[in-house]
Amino acid sequence: MNAVEIAVEVVGWAGATLILLAYLLLSAGKLTGQSLVYQGMNVVGAAGFVINGWWHGALPSAALNVLWLLIGAIATWRILKKRGSSTSAM
Repeated sequence: MNAVEIAVEVVGWAGATLILLAYLLLSAGKLTGQSLVYQGMNVVGAAGFVINGWWHGALPSAALNVLWLLIGAIATWRILKKRGSSTSAM
């Protein structure tokens, strides 16, 4: 296995770990769906899955995770927009 293949595997496993940890923390009540930490973990984790899935030709997995990433990115944008409008109203 060369350095690129190792990096792709590390990125994939890191993505899996982040998504699983985000879900664990959400389920344990330590994070909420409106948490930037939760959304960030999902976005970064999904990006890792996209890279790994694309590299291995697992296109259904890669496509699913592109959508997962987009959902997280939109949720993050909405959270930030909401926070910005609540501070500008002061």
